[in-house]
Amino acid sequence: MTTSPTNLDSLPIPSGDFGLPWLGETLDFLNDGDFSKKRQQQFGPIFKTRLFGKNVIFVSGALANRFLFTKEQETFQATWPLSTRILLGPNALATQMGEIHRSRRKILYQAFLPRALNGYLPKMDDIIQGYLEQWGKADEVIWYPQLRRMTFDVAATLFMGEGASQNPHLFPWFETYIQGLFSLPIPLPNTLFGKSQRARALLLAELEQIIKTRQQHPPKEEDALGMLLAARDDNNQPLSLPELKDQILLLLFAGHETLTSALSSFCLLLGQHSDIREKVRQEQNKLQLGQELTAETLKKMPYLDQVLQEVLRLIPPVGGGFRELIQGCQFQGFHFPKGWLVSYQISQTHADPDLYPNPEKFDPERFAPDGSTIHNPPFAHVPFGGGLRECLGKEFARLEMKLFATRLIQQFDWTLLPRQNLELVVTPSPRPKDNLRVKLHSLK
Repeated sequence: MTTSPTNLDSLPIPSGDFGLPWLGETLDFLNDGDFSKKRQQQFGPIFKTRLFGKNVIFVSGALANRFLFTKEQETFQATWPLSTRILLGPNALATQMGEIHRSRRKILYQAFLPRALNGYLPKMDDIIQGYLEQWGKADEVIWYPQLRRMTFDVAATLFMGEGASQNPHLFPWFETYIQGLFSLPIPLPNTLFGKSQRARALLLAELEQIIKTRQQHPPKEEDALGMLLAARDDNNQPLSLPELKDQILLLLFAGHETLTSALSSFCLLLGQHSDIREKVRQEQNKLQLGQELTAETLKKMPYLDQVLQEVLRLIPPVGGGFRELIQGCQFQGFHFPKGWLVSYQISQTHADPDLYPNPEKFDPERFAPDGSTIHNPPFAHVPFGGGLRECLGKEFARLEMKLFATRLIQQFDWTLLPRQNLELVVTPSPRPKDNLRVKLHSLK
C-alpha cells in the first residue's frame, strides 16, 4: 500500500550492501545462482543492493508478488536492465509502456488464442517427431543444445513462417544475440553486448527480407507473422516495419530461451525419478494415443499437468524480474523510494516452505486436486509472472511442453549418464552445467 511522503520518511529503507560504485553487486548477481538466498540469510527477506547502476530492493513471496503485479502503472512500471532494453528494441512489447503496451498486447495476443494454438499443433508435432527420430538413432545425446535447436525450429517456423528455420545462419546469429541480453552494456566488438548488437542487426535484416516478401502476398494467418501482418491497431493502422521486426524478435526469444530451460528441466527431473516417469506413461497408455494428437487429447492428462507445474515450480525458467517505482510506497514496514527498482523472486517464492512443504522435493502430487497447493494464496505459483505483464505466450509454452513430454514418454525411456555435472547454471535461464548427457532407450 502507498502512504504519504511524511509517513514514508519515518520508515526505514531495507538493510543491505550497495557494493562497488555504480557496478554494485552486478557481477555476483549475474554469476551466483544463490545471490538472493545468501543475502536474505544475511539481511532478512527484504534487502537492498545495487545492480547495473541502480538501487534495487529484493522481495519474495506470494504477498510481495501480489503487491507488485496488481499495482502496475499505479506504483510500479516494468523495467529491464539497460542491455536488455537496448537489445530487445524500442518497439518490443516488453519495453513498451502504458497505452501502447495495452494496444500491442491485444494485437499480439491473437497469435496465442486457442484457435491459433490448435493451428500450430500439427507443425509443432512434426518438428518434435523429427528430432525424436534423429535422437533415437544416436547412442548418446547431449540433450540441452539439441533442445535449444528444436525449440528454435518450432519458434522460427510458427512465428516467421515455413522455411525460416532452414536459413543456416539464423540459429547461430540468434544464439550470439541471446548471450548479450543480460550483460554489461559495453558496446565494444569483443564484449558479449557488442557481439549481441551485431547479431541483432543481422537478424533484423533477415526479418526485414522475410516481412517484405510476405507483404507482397495476401496475409495467411497460419503463423504469428501472418497474423501481425493482417492486424490493425486502434486507429486501424497496420504495424510498421520496425515494430514488426522487434515484435517477432521478441517472440523468438520468448518462445525459445525459457522454453528450452523448461524442457531440459523436465528431462532432468524425470530422468532422476523413474517412478514419476512411469506414472506419466501409465496415464498415457490408458488413453491409447495414436499417431495424431489433438488439443482435446492433451487435455486428458491431469497427472502430466501436475508434473509440468511441479517442474516449473522447482526450476522456474525465469528466476525473477524488475519493476521501477514510479512513486514512493511502503511494504511490510519499509520505505521503497521513488526511482528505485524492486526485484521480485520467483525462485525464492517457489522455495518458500510455508507455501510448499519440503520445497526441495520434486513432488507433483502437491498439485493434485486434493494436494497441498490448493490452500496457497494467489501469486504463490508464478512461473510466467503475473498481472498486466504476465507472459503472453504461456499457453504456447504449456502446449509445446505437453506435446514434447507426451511424444518423448510414448517413444523413449532415458538414463542420465554418469560423471556429469548436473548443477544448474542460472543465467540467462537454468540449464545443467554439462548440458544433460543421456542415453535414450527406444520403447518401440
